Amino acid sequence: MLNMSINSLSRRRFILQTLKSSGFCIASSGIAGTLTSCGGDDGTFEHGVASGDPLSDSVIIWTRVTPLKPEHTNSAVTVFWQVATDPEFNQVVVSGSAKTTAERDYTLKVDIGSLQPATQYYYRFLSGFRSSPVGFTKTLPEGEVTSTKLAVVSCSNYPAGYFHVYNAIAQRTDLDAVLHLGDYIYEYARGEYASENAAALNREVLPETEILSLADYRARYAQYRSDPDLQAAHHNQPFICVWDDHEITNDAWRNGAENHQENEGPYATRLQAALQAYAEWMPVRPPVDSDIAALARNFQFGNLVNLNMLDTRLVARDKQLQLSDYFDADGTFNAAAYGADIGDPERSLLGQDQRSWLQHQLTTPAKWQVLGQQVLMGTMELPAAVVTQQLSIAEFAELAQLAQLAQTNPEALSEAQRQLLAEKGPLLQLGNLPYNLDAWDGYPAERAALLASAQQIQGDLVVLAGDTHNAWANNLRLNDEAVGVEFATSSVSSPGLESFLGLTTPESVAQTESALTQLIPNLQYANLSDRGYLSLSFSPSEVRAEWIFVSNIQDTHYDLLAERNQSLTVAHGSKQISTS
Repeated sequence: MLNMSINSLSRRRFILQTLKSSGFCIASSGIAGTLTSCGGDDGTFEHGVASGDPLSDSVIIWTRVTPLKPEHTNSAVTVFWQVATDPEFNQVVVSGSAKTTAERDYTLKVDIGSLQPATQYYYRFLSGFRSSPVGFTKTLPEGEVTSTKLAVVSCSNYPAGYFHVYNAIAQRTDLDAVLHLGDYIYEYARGEYASENAAALNREVLPETEILSLADYRARYAQYRSDPDLQAAHHNQPFICVWDDHEITNDAWRNGAENHQENEGPYATRLQAALQAYAEWMPVRPPVDSDIAALARNFQFGNLVNLNMLDTRLVARDKQLQLSDYFDADGTFNAAAYGADIGDPERSLLGQDQRSWLQHQLTTPAKWQVLGQQVLMGTMELPAAVVTQQLSIAEFAELAQLAQLAQTNPEALSEAQRQLLAEKGPLLQLGNLPYNLDAWDGYPAERAALLASAQQIQGDLVVLAGDTHNAWANNLRLNDEAVGVEFATSSVSSPGLESFLGLTTPESVAQTESALTQLIPNLQYANLSDRGYLSLSFSPSEVRAEWIFVSNIQDTHYDLLAERNQSLTVAHGSKQISTS
């Protein structure tokens, strides 16, 4: 166990050492072979199997063994594994064995190498006379590629509702990979965030308390990975994952988090526990040495898609600004102080090492340069009166219409409308503010630097985001020049702005979605109420983004919500969303 403060070791080395020491076995392997039994009867595979971080010649496979006998709970368990090109395992291409122990919570990861590119594989694990479920995975293609299909998902909150979104992804047979952009688990205790119906749904969290220790984080992952829909998605698709904040705790940054208090112990201890559990339970490739690329990983789908997965949370993020800190005692907003802080050129999400790594990766020739990361990059500024909750979005839109009418046809105003304008009209002149300073809007200098770099690359920039629990599409511009696009996925189950804004009817949702796309210049699409995922189809000529939603998360049965699905395209070379 590492026993140190974050300041006693660089954040990057701290994270890398934790990940490298957790949850990975070096397995022996052999070419071909048939395992009819392994002897003994050591454990079961209650948490299923998973694969992840596919490359053209390798992929991670994962499982966890639940020891059957009490005497095995403190001893090593031997697990055999096989990889084949057919689901019956008549054509086994590689097999081997490894041991796992309580030190890594009986999880097991194997990096299977010497595979063929663009090839489908089946895999399984065996313990004694018991076999795991069969998993399906595939390697990435090389060379000339004409099609890549990805599903993008984030924010799965167990007590909020059923994981139907994972079930829908599991049924896809055309995907090359699933990108999970974080908030795979949530840290809260029972009765807290999004838990209103948890008892009725039999989805109350384990442990009952907020998770702080390694045992807590392990138990929470075990509960999530017991969900049949999440298991199905992992069984059927290779995942490429990054963490966001809730894998640790809400609004994490490099030295702390909003949801970590002094009476909960040192933040460094909690961070270490969270990262160790993540390394044990997630199908991610362990870091190599101290290279930042081990955290910010690159995946190449031939010459079509160059995917870079980023860490905007733990390595370098400066603490988030809070708008409430800039209001004086009399309620006056201190614009000068806010402007100085928000404009600080040193404020960072990525850090210099990760920025340099990314700039190098973006030189890789590909039609589409894709960033998989956590938070919205698009400029999402709203009228200050809305951000400070003096007016709702609908009220602001109505007031703006009245102000326009007062200029063009003042006689048409009623007396009540005149009084409303006299009282509230000055709020229209307050300017705009970012609604979420946890996103790239809170770090505009680094965003501008990244977009400036993107202007120089070969290929078109596509940024992916999660975090907000709602679906968005943005044009990314710098100095009024098109640089790329951003597609943001909705959540698996976490509630979005519809809950925060109290949008209880389809009419109020539609009205607010329309108002947002009018108020935010580069926002091309918003869905504020539905749970779902983002499906991306890349070709040399275009990328097509389709948001796919489920009808509910409160009932065991669901349908795809076809009437709310949305599809947008970006022609290669245009660097902006098509309006046709």
